[in-house]
Amino acid sequence: MTQPNRKLTMAQAISEAIGQEMERDAEVFVLGEDVGKYGGIFGATGGLLDKFGKDRIMDTPISETGFIGAAIGAAAEGMRPIAELMFVDFFGVCMDMIYNHMAKNTYMAGGNIQLPMVLMTAIGGGYNDAAQHSQCLYATFAHMPGLKVVVPSNAYDAKGLMTQAIRDNNPVVFMFHKGIMGLPWMSYLEGSTNEVPQEAYTIPFGKAKVVREGRDVTIVTLSQMVQKAVLAAETLAAQGIDAEIVDLRTVVPLDRETILASVSKTGRLLVADEDYLSFGLSGEIAALVAENLDILTLKTPVRRLAVPDVPIPYSRPLEQFVIPQVANIVQQAQALMVAPKVKVAA
Repeated sequence: MTQPNRKLTMAQAISEAIGQEMERDAEVFVLGEDVGKYGGIFGATGGLLDKFGKDRIMDTPISETGFIGAAIGAAAEGMRPIAELMFVDFFGVCMDMIYNHMAKNTYMAGGNIQLPMVLMTAIGGGYNDAAQHSQCLYATFAHMPGLKVVVPSNAYDAKGLMTQAIRDNNPVVFMFHKGIMGLPWMSYLEGSTNEVPQEAYTIPFGKAKVVREGRDVTIVTLSQMVQKAVLAAETLAAQGIDAEIVDLRTVVPLDRETILASVSKTGRLLVADEDYLSFGLSGEIAALVAENLDILTLKTPVRRLAVPDVPIPYSRPLEQFVIPQVANIVQQAQALMVAPKVKVAA
């Protein structure tokens, strides 16, 4: 029986989704560094070793290429592995497995094999772990044909999206932000901890969520930035600015229709992103709007708020400076309200 008003952290919700799918399907198993006794350093596999044992919750050596390659092989044979890449920044040491095998082998085999696997990984900064442990990089994976890219912002979505990811017959990259996992040893934005049904459920990929309705400006965002945008919207509302917030939930597939519908309503767009500014998600969304100006009426030019093209600093003041904060979202939205109108050619 479902417990009323049951709230979970994102870490608890992800672990619950994995556990329920392991109970439902004997082909589901987890492998990675510290996923067993430790429960994953960000809690995504907490408690699972005691339930399922070391044959299905497998601690691996520090060899990302080795265990991701093993997961690809297991998926090709019909199993449903979940491999945890501890930090997304570590993709550099196993890029061949991800880019040339996980993403491409179904195509290379003419569709004769499927790879129903999940690559789960931690993203984001904000807690002084320096340049090699603090990036988001979802745009990097979205740029590779063959991968679905999932980036939840709260516990409810995390459980539904993880369940969907495990059941999907294609390779899925599932990216959770450390700053919204609800871990007791690091500060986090508490809006990510919310009510989660006890029973299993799925959230379809490619369906963004309008977190907050508004009439003046659209803020398109994802992951931890959703929680920051909600706080910014409260400040903006006190100033008479009504912000609409669109949580993408997934980058691949991307819900273009919801983005365009929101911008069509407000006439103003701010893309708030914790990934890098250049060649990334914010540019893709800006291009989407530019390509549809025949059906949109923009009141002001699009604004983009993202990480400048520098490695994430170790220094806390510098890290806070480069990663967009609530105050930055407020400032950019305010600027949109007074920006010059879009010029239309005669």
